[in-house]
Amino acid sequence: MTLEELWQAVLAQIQLNTSPANFATWFAGTKIISKENGAVIVSVLNSFSKEWLEQKYHKEILKILWALDKSVKEVTYKVDSVKIKVKSIPKTEPPDVSVGQLGFLELEIDKETNLNPRYNFENFVVGPFNELATAAATAAIKDPGRIYNPLFIYGRVGLGKTHLLQAMGNEASKIKPQKKIRYIPSEKLISMVVNSIRNHNIEELKSDLRKIDILIVDDVQFFAGKDKTQEEFFHIFNTLYQENKQIVLSSDRSPKAIPAITERLKSRFEGGMVADIGFPDYETRLAILKQKSQEKNADFPVKILEYAATNIQKNIRELESALNRLIVFKKINGKIPTLEETKKLLRNIIVSPSRFTNPSKIIQVINEFYDLDNKNFFYSSRKKEFARPRQLAMYLLRKELNLSFPAIGRKFGGKDHTTVIHACHLIEKEFQENEKFNQEVELILQRVYSA
Repeated sequence: MTLEELWQAVLAQIQLNTSPANFATWFAGTKIISKENGAVIVSVLNSFSKEWLEQKYHKEILKILWALDKSVKEVTYKVDSVKIKVKSIPKTEPPDVSVGQLGFLELEIDKETNLNPRYNFENFVVGPFNELATAAATAAIKDPGRIYNPLFIYGRVGLGKTHLLQAMGNEASKIKPQKKIRYIPSEKLISMVVNSIRNHNIEELKSDLRKIDILIVDDVQFFAGKDKTQEEFFHIFNTLYQENKQIVLSSDRSPKAIPAITERLKSRFEGGMVADIGFPDYETRLAILKQKSQEKNADFPVKILEYAATNIQKNIRELESALNRLIVFKKINGKIPTLEETKKLLRNIIVSPSRFTNPSKIIQVINEFYDLDNKNFFYSSRKKEFARPRQLAMYLLRKELNLSFPAIGRKFGGKDHTTVIHACHLIEKEFQENEKFNQEVELILQRVYSA
């Protein structure tokens, strides 16, 4: 067995027990560079990966290597002297850059497509919170207009919707260069409609938009209350759809939850694939910080990034803002901040943990409240005494933690995301019809958030 084959065998086993985000983050670019006298040296891309593998994966790697080759006695990790290159990211930053400026360094926006090349799939971290939306986005771009049309992606502010939409556009421009692509924020589209009406050339605008092969509109919740924009967009949508042109939309909420939108437009939004983006889990948050660190040529100890990933739970933009503060501190002071200095730097970003919980706590409290054990709780029985608590757990994981439907399904024996959606709808219906049930849930939440 060659060194390459040996390492690939190790990676194959590690991948079985590691999330895609974690595996891609920590093991990308690794390889065995030598094996002499029972000592194996693994090459890694940077000191951050080296520290992480030593602390978190060393025992597992050594165990797997020994099982494959009984001569292996020890493993060490060495940083590859060749720097990795991150596509579409500037490698230098202007001197004396401020925290605010640092977060918005961008390459020139393409005037034809309105796309920013810094948003691509290469630097987009995929985790349980966004995997359904990412899979749908990838499939839609491979065969635009044929499947998942329209594609409607929704999630709260700061969770990467704009990055994903623009990555779709940039990817499409590479693999489908003959296609006419346009990314338009909803506010811009509203302004375009208003100006066209004022200048009496609305038909010209509609004609231009109808020539687009892939139309990407961000934040369509801002269409609410804009009756004329909704009317014109309805007709543009119909024309593009009938001609098998790909339509991609995003919002901070599901189509049903957008207020002051006509029913016919909501119906169009829901006519294809609707995918949600939830809150990133801890592993994914850490992977995002590591990815951003590489992009900015910044290297911080694991404990520093772990602290940020642990305490900033619901917003990817805030994660990047936290990293920017650390980078500025390093530039100004010529040193990496200590953990105590990090806490001071990030105290205005970190939200009080008083209302934080986790999936295990919610499931535990529901088990105790209904006097169930784990075996009965996860058992796929349709008996009401088992089914309703299980459905409530799914609902609370969604409502309180904003986990994605696929991520919730995996926690319940790999159930399909449609099962989770159905469970949430049943619980919402129960709320409307059963006051006693409302009281039960309130008691459960009190226990979940109690000390």
